[in-house]
Amino acid sequence: MNTDRLVVVGNGMVGQRFVDALRARDTDRRWQVTVLAEETRPAYDRVRLSAFFDGVSADELNLHTPDDGVDLRLGEPATSIDRARRVVGTATGEHPYDALVLATGSSAFVPPIAGADLPGVFVYRTLDDLEALREHARGRRTGAVIGGGLLGLEAANALRLLGLTTSVVEFAPRLMPAQVDLAGGALLRRYVEELGVTCHLGVATTALRPGPDGTVAGLELADGTVVEAELVVVAAGIRPRDELARAADLPLGPRGGVLVDATCGTPDERIWALGECAAVDGVCHGLVAPGYAMAEVVADRLVGGAATFAGADTATKLKLLGVDVASFGDAHGTTPGCLDVTYVDPATRVYAKLVLSDDASTLLGGVLVGDASAYPTLRASVGGPLPGPPLALLAPAGAEGTGLAALPGTAQVCSCNAVTRDDVEAAIAQGAADVPALKACTRAGTSCGSCVPMLKQLLDAAGVRQSTALCEHFDASRRELFEIVRVRGIRTFSQLVAEHGRGRGCDICKPVVASILASLGGGHVLDGEQASLQDTNDHFLANLQRDGSYSVVPRIPGGEITPEKLIVIGEVARDFQLYTKITGGQRIDLFGARVEQLPQIWRRLVDAGFESGHAYGKALRTVKSCVGETWCRYGVQDSVGLAVALELRYRGLRAPHKLKSAVSGCARECAEARSKDFGIIATETGWNLYVGGNGGFRPRHADLFATDLSTEALISLVDRFLMYYVRTADRLQRTAAWIETMDGGLDHLRAVIVDDSLGLCAELDAAMNRHVTSYSDEWRDVLEDRDRLRRFTSFVNAPDVPDPSITFTEERGQPVPAVARTTPVALGMPEVRR
Repeated sequence: MNTDRLVVVGNGMVGQRFVDALRARDTDRRWQVTVLAEETRPAYDRVRLSAFFDGVSADELNLHTPDDGVDLRLGEPATSIDRARRVVGTATGEHPYDALVLATGSSAFVPPIAGADLPGVFVYRTLDDLEALREHARGRRTGAVIGGGLLGLEAANALRLLGLTTSVVEFAPRLMPAQVDLAGGALLRRYVEELGVTCHLGVATTALRPGPDGTVAGLELADGTVVEAELVVVAAGIRPRDELARAADLPLGPRGGVLVDATCGTPDERIWALGECAAVDGVCHGLVAPGYAMAEVVADRLVGGAATFAGADTATKLKLLGVDVASFGDAHGTTPGCLDVTYVDPATRVYAKLVLSDDASTLLGGVLVGDASAYPTLRASVGGPLPGPPLALLAPAGAEGTGLAALPGTAQVCSCNAVTRDDVEAAIAQGAADVPALKACTRAGTSCGSCVPMLKQLLDAAGVRQSTALCEHFDASRRELFEIVRVRGIRTFSQLVAEHGRGRGCDICKPVVASILASLGGGHVLDGEQASLQDTNDHFLANLQRDGSYSVVPRIPGGEITPEKLIVIGEVARDFQLYTKITGGQRIDLFGARVEQLPQIWRRLVDAGFESGHAYGKALRTVKSCVGETWCRYGVQDSVGLAVALELRYRGLRAPHKLKSAVSGCARECAEARSKDFGIIATETGWNLYVGGNGGFRPRHADLFATDLSTEALISLVDRFLMYYVRTADRLQRTAAWIETMDGGLDHLRAVIVDDSLGLCAELDAAMNRHVTSYSDEWRDVLEDRDRLRRFTSFVNAPDVPDPSITFTEERGQPVPAVARTTPVALGMPEVRR
């Protein structure tokens, strides 16, 4: 079979989307694809670029789909196009083509301002830009952003996350002038300035001032104001990258960009253009959704289809500096004869506007600030009849689910991926029973994510219900069982299953009920019936290892330990011949203890002031910390002191899943707080709280929940966060998944534990107080109770005989299990001797 040569210039989001779309259609593999990329890393999600400063790694932003049929040339930008010979030139050679797709994107526009070339002035386009920006920010105090649009406010948030006092300068009289009207901009400014970002609106930057070291030190504004800034980000707009097309004499749009028609083709029948570099009928679109639509059009055309570009969906929804902002359709009301319907609530600081046709029957567009819950329904209704009374659509209380029945099947639920209601309902009919399944089938919700609430509504409307039963023995969910046990004062599993379940229980429900009873102060986990409910590790208050031995992990709050305690751990490890390992959570793990040795080991450790680290339980594990202001020259708060206090406060708290935390003493984040269930990062004036992060099979960085908290306010919020999680999460559900599946997500959580929207805060506070005042070390409790001690034997009929199946050998100077092992030597690697 003959193959044609396709060269794609550019490997951004749209370029990658085009390659994926073509490979999905080109089943006969007609096209041999070469991609020429300017950057040295493959395509990544530029929409989420700012998440880089919130702890998200470059790998997590990666969009590249490996394909053996695609020759991806990283760091090899195109330098010329020879249309006569049909060849694209690079610094290293030439690439012939039968078809050429230009996906060169855009570049940042830097206004002709004196000093714009000073060191410390950055644009905000690539990961390399952000890495350089972050490095320059180290040790600096102030920063400024030129430009108050979407990208400018994202950059301002990035500077805040880096610990800089931040200013925004915008030439227009309001923030986000392309998306938000004057009233919405005024409310947005109020939100932004309350977060400590100073806004200078309606004024131009005339010059950038250098400091004594030659780097930027400030901005001079047209009104005479001088803004201090040791780092400046220019986010004043973008320009299409059309230099290759210009040099190849391809027609350009009136404001730049490669001129293309509705097929995204140029006058040269071999060349196509898409994304931000393409001027469709003379107009460039700087959003990802139109670029994705163009990618689908060109992919279809190259396999013989007849698709055309139907127009740009310029709707946007995002959370800027913690504020919901959305605009869609004719947001500024430029349609002749249109009508405006506005809703303003000063108390909740919500602003909303709908733009309607002159007969008030057709939705043309709108603006939402402060509450964008109605966005999915409203955006999908643009160009059609209103899906409900205007005020009912705008008022937050009525937004949820309003108007779904009025949406036609052709309405786009996901504009990023052109997924209609009909597409979603067809996927549901074929068996997609939850949001992840709908994402996999239709791609809806996989880009900006703003349509996910609509996907949930469509599942509900289709009657798709997932059972919340814990197991075959209980029809109730874990959350419902927690409330049953709490309200009815149930103290045993037998009573619970007799009154609210059936059968004798199983390995699923027994540990869950054991955890609930422990969370509600149901006595020692090894007392009476509770002992038979516990998970394997909880049976002996230690972690079972692969050879049948156990590990012992004493608590070391905040990783802080005295020389005397270190000596005791060393002596215990030596005397009991235990393997020792420093864990990632800043404590020491002692491996290889037999069951009958556990009380003896605990006695030595407890007498030295140690207690159980709860490494075996679904409970708080560690609160990791850096050295903070005590020792570090960058530290701004006592991270160790706070970590110790938090770990001692929450030790022993039983939960649906294990919990981890960390405290970083400055924005350098050495304690990796953003990968924890709750993490704290010091600021100059207090603490920033992050929630919902975790490692494991689905790594996720935590979300910023509250800023610049006092220590007292921080502890109050963490108390409520943990107790609400313990009450409402599902079995074995990490905090990340708990928040993701929560209706309303982080906003709902904030409403519950900050605004007390459910009236639960007093109960949550009291529950945590009961936990703190009733805490007792489980190891010490066993040592002081003969009945509990009796269970720590390998053989009931020979309690003094150790388990003969547990044997050890030596590796790197320490005892290890004498079982089949894959050592470096066995793998052909050199042996490491210590």
